[in-house]
Amino acid sequence: MDVSHIRALRGPNLWSRRTAIQAVVTCRDAECSIERLPGFEARLRERFPDVGHLVPHAALDPVSLAHVLEFAALGLQAQAGCPVSFSRTARTVEEGVYQVIVEYTEEQVGRLAFEHARKLCQAALDDTPFDLAGALEELRELDEDIRLGPSTASIVSAAMARGIPVRRLTQGSLVQFGWGSRQKRIQAAETSFTSAIAEAIAQDKELTKNLLRAAGVPVPAGRPVEDEDDAWRAAQEVGMPVVVKPQNGNQGKGISVNLGSEERVRQAYRHAAGLFDEVLVEQYLPGHDWRLLVVNNKLVAAARRDPPTIVGDGTHTVRQLVEIVNSDPRRSDGHSTSLTKIRFDEVAQGRLAEQGYSADSVPQLGARVVLRDNANLSTGGTATDVTDDVHPELAAAAIAAAQTVGLDIAGIDVVCETILRPLDGQGGIVEVNAAPGLRMHLDPSFGKGRAVGEAIIDMMFRSGPDGAPDNGRIPLVAIAGTNGKTTTSRLIARILEAGGRRVGLTSTDGIYVQGSRIDTGDCSGPRSARNVLMHPDVDAAVLETARGGVLREGLGFDMCDVAVVTNIGQGDHLGLNYITTVNELAVVKRVIVENVAPGGTAVLNAADPVVAAMASHCPGDVIFFARDKSNPVLATHRAQNRRVVYAESGAVICQEGGRKHAIPFSRIPLTHGGLISFQVDNAMAAMAAGWALGLSWEVIEQALEGFISDAATAPGRFNVFEYKGATLIVDYGHNPDAIGALVRAVEAMPAVRRSVVISAPGDRRDEDIRRQTEILGQAFDEAVLYQDACQRGRKDGEVIALLRRGLAGAERTRHIDEINGEFLAIDTALARLRPGDLCLILIDRVEEALAHIALACSR
Repeated sequence: MDVSHIRALRGPNLWSRRTAIQAVVTCRDAECSIERLPGFEARLRERFPDVGHLVPHAALDPVSLAHVLEFAALGLQAQAGCPVSFSRTARTVEEGVYQVIVEYTEEQVGRLAFEHARKLCQAALDDTPFDLAGALEELRELDEDIRLGPSTASIVSAAMARGIPVRRLTQGSLVQFGWGSRQKRIQAAETSFTSAIAEAIAQDKELTKNLLRAAGVPVPAGRPVEDEDDAWRAAQEVGMPVVVKPQNGNQGKGISVNLGSEERVRQAYRHAAGLFDEVLVEQYLPGHDWRLLVVNNKLVAAARRDPPTIVGDGTHTVRQLVEIVNSDPRRSDGHSTSLTKIRFDEVAQGRLAEQGYSADSVPQLGARVVLRDNANLSTGGTATDVTDDVHPELAAAAIAAAQTVGLDIAGIDVVCETILRPLDGQGGIVEVNAAPGLRMHLDPSFGKGRAVGEAIIDMMFRSGPDGAPDNGRIPLVAIAGTNGKTTTSRLIARILEAGGRRVGLTSTDGIYVQGSRIDTGDCSGPRSARNVLMHPDVDAAVLETARGGVLREGLGFDMCDVAVVTNIGQGDHLGLNYITTVNELAVVKRVIVENVAPGGTAVLNAADPVVAAMASHCPGDVIFFARDKSNPVLATHRAQNRRVVYAESGAVICQEGGRKHAIPFSRIPLTHGGLISFQVDNAMAAMAAGWALGLSWEVIEQALEGFISDAATAPGRFNVFEYKGATLIVDYGHNPDAIGALVRAVEAMPAVRRSVVISAPGDRRDEDIRRQTEILGQAFDEAVLYQDACQRGRKDGEVIALLRRGLAGAERTRHIDEINGEFLAIDTALARLRPGDLCLILIDRVEEALAHIALACSR
């Protein structure tokens, strides 16, 4: 069994909406059915008993090693605690070759699970050992290390429940919510609204106390100290007992409390000074340790924090009791679970000694043994929810503290006897924390969890004036199809711009933001889509979506408002990535339709049966377009009073029920008065998209009237030049459907003689390359065939030979030239032109060729 082409599908894809690892698996002979591998399944189950039932997706398929790899990769993740459930193995057209798809929640974990699954299969084949426990532990540790912590995860979950797009920007806790100009970010429990100044104030505990004291909020007395002797002097000034802690610290590090002797004060100072540069000594407040969480000037949760404690059973030693407590699955070494393991270190053993215990002591039944003075969860403490018990005046004091420091999210640490009474006279606020940990409120040791993630999301994404919740999204249009995608994308972008939107556009020739190109090359894949959706100046996104990116990585977004499919026709790129038929290609193209938002719209070409059939896969509404009003699909849709777009009486008609809006071809220069049929299709698709987005007809018409398909507006898309009295049509058409559409357009234009300049991409099938010149041979008098710069795996002369073969027996073409080089081929054709001639030039290097032609026309 050979496993290759492992890739991560990071968005909705051909197989599902879930993220998944995909691999190509090649099985040899007997490996295509494990029934032909004696004893294999028994050896497999011996090594991994929880592999489950080996049932293929297609019930009649035998279970191959590829299927076993699928079930093993999924099962290993599930046993390691990852919430995964989807997997699939699909045959390809090649005998013994399969595509295996397995869901992941963390990409690195999914990849590692694939590797362990491969090793498991090999061990079962070879009858060699497999360390299942070690593999599961490695997967758990990796998952715990890279997955979001509880605080960040709770906010992310709340955002997803609201339908807000989520993108993790780093391996840490930096997360983007929303798209474009409506995006906001968090890092743990800090948000885009968190002030850097407020955070700096909160980190300086002495400054925080001074500000709170000035605001009338009770705080303990104390001051910064310079050395060990000064720490003892400060302790005497404020009165024993005292607390020694760092001036800038977190998670309880370096804090010692309830210190009642000079020796302990000095020891505590040395401990804190060993970790931090600046140390505080302050009054010790008796009572319990409480954490109040304030979000957007509201108290949303409160918890009593208790120090790490064990309870004697009269049998086990202190060390053993700690191990028993730490075996709780809710406890881990870090912050990835609701509780942290108790640290049994020098601090804990020192606290034991104060109570007359050692590590090997056996506490009596029911004896409570405290292992630390501070109650931070990060050192093993526990939390009890008390949100419903907080006195209104105490809550007001906590809110005042957050406002005084200036934090949108603040963890207010209070020490007092009870939270049932106001704070005055019974305690004070000892710290104000920026980016507070949320896990004590999400999953307390005792009591109910609180919806703190939802509170934070509600603050970040507030409801609009109409009361509708803000989901952080911008209008998003995705465009797929065989031909016309780029022109349609550009026209939709122009319509949105006319409506006052700052548009981000991805296409096969770059990324554009507000009309300026910020990246070059083929940018029709998911990475470019994500880049546009991350740009802060983008109010609407128009994303050309190529099949290659969908197959390689999935979509770069979760849902679109409008999905446009221009056409499928005879298809393109067939034979690549195991896509061999038009119907298989359509399944890839319709991924954008399947992921239309519930309130969104699919704009589909009713004249293309394969595209029209996608309507049943759309979760939202459908607008059909076709030039022919009597098209059966369109006519049925129109009879149902649903939206349609068609051509009639020299205009494009947009109809819904009895309402019609007509836009004359004379106001759509792209169509050359309606003569260029494929441009009529592109215009109708773009108009339907603008209609679906709710833009006014005035805006749509304004954009259409100003859109001219020249080299600047739509490079390589039916650009028209005048050369010494002859007409040049320059296009990037490179498949039989495109060539056919160009021929029909050219035949509508008068000409004395017609010539064509053509090459073909080498990664197309032989029959597709031949078919292009078969079509051209019926419409052109002369042909110049050229070999372009990149043969894409073909040998020199192979493409030209296929093109010439397509011209064999041509009805019209009588003169054929073969040229090595695109620009030389163009110059050869131009040199033969006479006034009244027409030359169709099919270019490969779009920008360079257009510049070369423009220069020739200017002479």
